[in-house]
Amino acid sequence: MKTSILLVLVLLISARVQCQQTQVDSYTRYELLEPESNRFRIYYFVSATQSGAKYYFNTLRKGSEHLINQVFDRMSGKELKWVIVDGAQARTNGLRNADLDTEFLMVHLARPIPDGGQARILIDKTYKDSNSYYVDGDKIIFDRSLGIKRNSVIFPTGYELIGCNYPSQVELVDGGKIKASFMNRGSQPIQYKLVARLLPEKEGTSSENSTLPWTDYKSVLSGRDKSHARVDYKLNERSFQNRDIVYFLQPPETNSFRLYHDYTESRPGIDKYINVVRKGSKASNPSAIILDTGEKLKVETLKGIEISEKGIEIGHEPTPDTEVVVIWFDPVREGQSVRLRIEETYTDPKRYLLYRNELIWDRSFGRNRNTVVLPPGWYLTINSIPATIDLNDDGNVRLRYVNDRPDNIDVLINARRR
Repeated sequence: MKTSILLVLVLLISARVQCQQTQVDSYTRYELLEPESNRFRIYYFVSATQSGAKYYFNTLRKGSEHLINQVFDRMSGKELKWVIVDGAQARTNGLRNADLDTEFLMVHLARPIPDGGQARILIDKTYKDSNSYYVDGDKIIFDRSLGIKRNSVIFPTGYELIGCNYPSQVELVDGGKIKASFMNRGSQPIQYKLVARLLPEKEGTSSENSTLPWTDYKSVLSGRDKSHARVDYKLNERSFQNRDIVYFLQPPETNSFRLYHDYTESRPGIDKYINVVRKGSKASNPSAIILDTGEKLKVETLKGIEISEKGIEIGHEPTPDTEVVVIWFDPVREGQSVRLRIEETYTDPKRYLLYRNELIWDRSFGRNRNTVVLPPGWYLTINSIPATIDLNDDGNVRLRYVNDRPDNIDVLINARRR
């Protein structure tokens, strides 16, 4: 009897797992094509995470005409096989909760997803949707509900942005195209609306408007060193940055916290990741894997002169107290990339401590996405920087910080025992 009950439970759990496709690190880039066409090209970056999965299913939105251009495995750079299926076929192939009235792009993954790992893919498709992208008099409108948390939209050449309903970064790309990008801090989709109009043509000037009389240009150069303005500033799109850090706070009496840090390396020839330990902190028990394959990597902790002896460059001469954690992997090849998960325990009594029976966390975050999980048995009393808050699978309080600005945030958390 007990065996039968156990078997039923296993089957139920298995069925539940099969119907739950999971994913992280989603980012979408929309490139608007000729306004009269109502078409836009979509580049969708996503990491599938359901252990053992051989397929990834991308929902094809109702009301849009869709054309699939290509799908790529982002680790190898190779093109992947795909097929468009209906809801019944999606259910047959593992997506048990697929809507029967919806079409899906079913992608054949390059390898089954390893336990705790990821399958990173890039989907390139083109949609036609007159409800989302259209001409309105002398303006063009992009107005679409976006459930993905990180997005960017690029206008055709020659248009200026005159309306944006959600806080966004803006930059000039590709020799004259305007790009707007944002990170959604909340848990609900954003109805994102952008309005643009055609710039007037100027005779005798380039599209980049880069010609200046010599006297004016010379004055700019002479005053550059004295100026406090960022005259040569190049924007690094915040929403595209793909580093994610999760901190698991240990009992505050230990001054310690376990963390994992996900990072993608795509520069050809790079064979290591170097983590310089913050001054005042101590790192212990480091480990690392390649999320794409589950491969465990060689990790070294070096201090002082050991850093120079190994030929490790950290941007300055190491002192006897300088400590680095080095993760080694095979050199990245052209057109390929690796996604690393680095784990370690930090001890930092200056930034994480127990004071008058209260947990104090006071630490600066430089990444765009950071998560802090309180220790078991503690409840939140102070949080200085806005965060979304919920319980993790273990029932501990979890705070998620999304920083869409290109600067650091100083996070202060206080908590008490229940």
